[in-house]
Amino acid sequence: MTPQELSDRLWQFAARIAKVVDALPDTRVGRHVAGQIVRSGIAAAPNYDEARSGESRADFVHKVNVALKELVETRGWLKFIILAGLLPARRIAVLVDECDQLCRILGRSIATAKAARKPGSGEERNQRLPMTNSRFSMTNPQSKGPVSTGEIAPKAEKHQKM
Repeated sequence: MTPQELSDRLWQFAARIAKVVDALPDTRVGRHVAGQIVRSGIAAAPNYDEARSGESRADFVHKVNVALKELVETRGWLKFIILAGLLPARRIAVLVDECDQLCRILGRSIATAKAARKPGSGEERNQRLPMTNSRFSMTNPQSKGPVSTGEIAPKAEKHQKM
């Protein structure tokens, strides 16, 4: 899928969310949910388009991550609409599935962009060192073994009842 096709798909999703908003009941809860889902459901498309013109790879990753967060929130509101009985599940099931697919696509796009970062660019500084489960030590990627961090807390010894 090209970036333009994904953008078009996100805008189509936004238009479908707008129709769901108009179909919600005119109740206190319906109006509240409508206000929330109209913001999150429509926000993913412009955030993704803004990411496409990002100034750097890190900027792209950040902005696509914002679009993903909006879709995750939208998915939650769609599920709430079903749980609260505001609309029948069969009426928005396809939209829930589309939201799930878009979340996976954007998540994969973020992972791909992060993996494409070049070593030595300074961006690897922000990566965390993997933790091991052995006495609170951290593994140093440049060495063959754990880096001693000092013993934070001794292993708990079994207490025997008297």
